[in-house]
Amino acid sequence: MRDIGRFSPWLRACTLLAAVLAGSVSAFGADEPATKPSTEPAAAAAAAPVVAAPDPIGFNGGPTNPLLNPNSYLTGWVTGSADKNLDADSGGTFKPWAGDKPTVEELGQHTAKLYYSMNFVWVLISGFLVIFMQAGFALVETGLIRAKNAAHTMSMNFAVYALGMFGFFVCGFAIMCGGWNGTAIGGPGMLGGLPTMNSMFTVGSSVAGDSGWGLFGMKGFCLTGAAYDGAVVVMFLYMMAFMDTTATIVTGACAERWSYKAFCIYSIIIGAFIYPVFACWVWGGGWLAQLGYRAGLGHGVVDFAGSGVVHLQGGALAIITSLLIGPRIGRYTADGKVNPVKPHHIPMVQLGTFILAFGWFGFNAGSTLAASDGRIGMVAVNTMIAGMAATVTGIIYMWVTTGKPDPAMMCNSMLAGLVAITAPCAFVAPWAAFVIGAIAGVLVIWSVNFFDKIRIDDPVGASSVHGVCGAFGVLCVGIFADGTYGNGWNNVGWKEYMGVAGQGVTGLLYGDSKQIIAQIIEVVVCVAWNFIVGGIAFWLVGKLVGNRVSAEVEIAGMDIPEMGAVAYPEFLTPVLPESITPQQVADVRKGVLIV
Repeated sequence: MRDIGRFSPWLRACTLLAAVLAGSVSAFGADEPATKPSTEPAAAAAAAPVVAAPDPIGFNGGPTNPLLNPNSYLTGWVTGSADKNLDADSGGTFKPWAGDKPTVEELGQHTAKLYYSMNFVWVLISGFLVIFMQAGFALVETGLIRAKNAAHTMSMNFAVYALGMFGFFVCGFAIMCGGWNGTAIGGPGMLGGLPTMNSMFTVGSSVAGDSGWGLFGMKGFCLTGAAYDGAVVVMFLYMMAFMDTTATIVTGACAERWSYKAFCIYSIIIGAFIYPVFACWVWGGGWLAQLGYRAGLGHGVVDFAGSGVVHLQGGALAIITSLLIGPRIGRYTADGKVNPVKPHHIPMVQLGTFILAFGWFGFNAGSTLAASDGRIGMVAVNTMIAGMAATVTGIIYMWVTTGKPDPAMMCNSMLAGLVAITAPCAFVAPWAAFVIGAIAGVLVIWSVNFFDKIRIDDPVGASSVHGVCGAFGVLCVGIFADGTYGNGWNNVGWKEYMGVAGQGVTGLLYGDSKQIIAQIIEVVVCVAWNFIVGGIAFWLVGKLVGNRVSAEVEIAGMDIPEMGAVAYPEFLTPVLPESITPQQVADVRKGVLIV
């Protein structure tokens, strides 16, 4: 019974969390079911009239015929003669057309299905690449901490995939994307617009046919009802992978002292609420995206692949949680000295960095959401160039200032360049991608040193890589965007922008002084949201189950006390917390003893 008593706060927390999540679904009610999933369209939709309408997001740079929409409630993607691939008269032989030659209707159906199927596959494969980045994060973070905590850190990176996804599945995706078509921005046209995701909680008056400023979506809980659709679930997979990146960033910042119980609860909260709300404001048709057509601030907030939505959110959470949980024991002394804590496995860090760089092509190029988008190559090349430039400048800076290139810091420099190019990658020329990466490669080093000076202990530099360089990347859209891409983005400038037909997202260097204002607003709002809401949530979890392990557990190593297994039993002799004396704790706090 004593063992049960020890875990009673943990059991109460799990019960409370389950009740809250279940209540979120029942409170909004079950969605009205869609006619059918788009993988089995209704034949009756064929009778609906075809009316030309613009692509609501503007990825395709112009009008898109609804005939190409794959959803059962729209025209085009219908069950018709083009689906009759078996010829009964010939004993079941495959036959692509009902007759000897295709009709115009059959050609239209096949063209529509080819277009959307190609985009579906592109987004899914890109999502698989982003999910594989989880392995890269796990290797980087685990390599950068001490061997005595390797199993604990790796286990956080492993479990956050499932924990974050659980929260996102239950209510996070609905909050983020359930209101896509609830404002004048609309859903991604290259995937059919996702018209069933159309319930947005709004405030304020109507502009351009919307119902006010969008705050959060209200459809798609547990992928039921309106979300039970072939196109919607493709976006769920892709958006889930992005959300998990944000949740993973926090595990590195709080490594080597974060209780596993607290980590589990907080990761679910990130996926269920913290991340989705802000993501809705930028990517889900919410109020930050509406700043363009409602307030005249350029194209509204533009964040192509998530320097702000994904990385700055994760970085801001990393800063506030690192601050609240406190530095590792002995990291800083009373006289202001910074005691170095050496990474235990540099090759692991560098391998993880390469995996992340590879997965980043799915992150950035995949955010076109269309294999048919001719900008894919430019996005991929800009991503590669920025990572290269950041690595080079990071190596040179460390070599000049310390005499050594520093293998760990060169990895952080590469990641900083990739983070910084994530928002502007589709809107800038390759020369600008080089400049952005080159600046980020040094900026991250300055930032790491700054956080050490103010005694915010981030064992893997996540606050700098993702927070500082994420903010820098968001601002770069408002500076370097050259107007060659993004015509109609966020429902702005379909016919012309700045008096030029076809002009896309444009920054300061190319004559638009308003876009940078929208980008600054994104940075400020993102930091404020995550500091306040993320900080309160972290504090509450700490009160509930305790965020930090005891000093004895931290000094002995967290693998055995927290996980029950060590990462390297052949090379590392486990130390039990009970064997740590008060004098050893005092010596470590003073920096006399480093373990």
